[in-house]
Amino acid sequence: RFYEKVQALHQDPKASVDNPLLAFSLIKRLHSDWPNVIYSDEATENIQALHDGFKEVEQELPGAEDLDGAARALMRLQDVYALSVKGMANGVFQRAGSGRPPLYSPGRRVSLSADDCFHVGKVAYDTGDYYHSIAWLEEAVGLFRLSHGSWNAGDRSSLEDALDHLAFSYFMAGNISHALSLSREFLRYDPSNQRVARNVAKYQKLLEMGTVASTGPLQRPNGTRLQSRDTYEELCQRPRGQHLPPLSCSYETNGNPHLFLQPAKKEVVWVQPYVALYHDFISDAEAETIKGLAGPWLQRSVVASGEKQQKAEYRISKSAWLKDTADPVVRALEQRIAAITGLDLRPPYAEYLQVVNYGLGGHYEPHFDHATSRKSPLYRMKSGNRIATVMIYLSAVEAGGSTAFIYANFSVPVVKNAALFWWNLRRNGDGDGDTLHAACPVLAGDKWVANKWIHEHGQEFRRPCSADPRD
Repeated sequence: RFYEKVQALHQDPKASVDNPLLAFSLIKRLHSDWPNVIYSDEATENIQALHDGFKEVEQELPGAEDLDGAARALMRLQDVYALSVKGMANGVFQRAGSGRPPLYSPGRRVSLSADDCFHVGKVAYDTGDYYHSIAWLEEAVGLFRLSHGSWNAGDRSSLEDALDHLAFSYFMAGNISHALSLSREFLRYDPSNQRVARNVAKYQKLLEMGTVASTGPLQRPNGTRLQSRDTYEELCQRPRGQHLPPLSCSYETNGNPHLFLQPAKKEVVWVQPYVALYHDFISDAEAETIKGLAGPWLQRSVVASGEKQQKAEYRISKSAWLKDTADPVVRALEQRIAAITGLDLRPPYAEYLQVVNYGLGGHYEPHFDHATSRKSPLYRMKSGNRIATVMIYLSAVEAGGSTAFIYANFSVPVVKNAALFWWNLRRNGDGDGDTLHAACPVLAGDKWVANKWIHEHGQEFRRPCSADPRD
C-alpha cells in the first residue's frame, strides 16, 4: 500500500520538488513514513532484509531538524504570502479571504495528508505557537475525521492525537468552551483516558466560575521582533509585473576595455538608494559551474551577532565561499564585477565570492549588508566596511524570492543571470539606511545567488569623497 502511494506521487516525470508541499511531503516520507513501514508488524516476514537495506541509506536521509525546518518553512510561506492553510492543504497557493488568482499554480496539485498537517501543527505546538498550531491542527482534525477507522501506513498520529493537541491549543489561547468540546469528542474515542477526563472537569469548572475573560483573535507571533514586518510582507506579495517603475536602460562600458566589445546591459532600478540591474551578466554555463563548485561545500548560513557569528531563524539558507583560484570561471566573473563597478577587488579589498542556496521557504529577513557596529566581524579584514554589494542571480524561481528594499519601498524579482548592484555606504563613509533589504521566502523553486561584497579601503580614488560632507 505504501509503495502504491509513493508510486502515485512520482508517476508524473515532470513533478518537481519546486512545489513546497511536494518537498515537505518528500522530506516527511523519507524521515518518518519509511521507518514506520520498515518497523511495522506487517514487515516481519522480510524484517532483516528491510532493516539492513534501511541502515545502508539511513545516514543520507533527512533528519528531525530537516523535517521540523520544512514544517516551519510552510508556516513562513503561510505568513509572508498570507496563504490560506486550508488552501495549502489542498495544494492551492491562494491568499486567505481573497478572490484574486493564486500566487503559484503548480503543474500538478499535491495535497497534504491529515498526518502531514498534524506534524506542522505539532511543530508550532511544541514551541508554544498556538496561532499556527490551531490553524494546522484544525485542518488535521477535519481530515482525520473523514478517514476515521481506516489505517494508513504513513500515519504516526491519529484523530485522538490531533484532538488532544488542538484542545490544549484552544485552552492556551483562552477559548475554554471549544477546548471542552474537543476534549469531550476525544473521550468518545478513548473514554478511559484519565488525563483528558481531568481536563474536561477542569474546563467545566472554569466555565462555571465565569472567570475566563473573553479573548480577541490570536495574535501572530513575531519571533524576531521585526518592526518592518508589514512592509516587508507587502513587498514580497507584489505580483512580478508590479515591482518596478520604468526608469532607464543603457549599454555601459564604464571606461573599461573589458566592456568595449560587449557593453554591460544596465537597467537603473532605483535612484535613492542607487540600485542597478545588469542583465545577462553571467551565462547559463558559468552559473552551473559556480553552483557545481559550491555544492559540496554548502553549510547553513550564519549571521553576525556581536563579535561572533551564529545560525538564526531569520536567515534560512546554505552558503559556501569560493576563491578566485577555484576555477577560471570565478576569476573571469570577478574581472567582470571589477569592470562594471570600477572598484578594486584585489585582496583584501573584497571578500571571496559567496554562493547561497535558498531552498524550501528559504529567506533572509530585513538586514543591512554593511556593519552597523565597529565590533562586527566584518572589520577583522582590516579593510573597512562593505562599500558595495553585487548579487548575481544564478537561477530562476517560479514564485517568490524577490529582493525587497524596505525603507525605499520597492522589490526586485529574481531575474536569471542578472546582477544587482547597490552602494551600502554614502560617500562620507556613513551607512546608507535606505539599503535595508530582505530576501523574500522562496514560494516555489530553488533560488541560487552569488554575492560579492566590496570593502571601502582601496576605493579612495575610485569613489572619492564629495565636496558636500552630507553626501
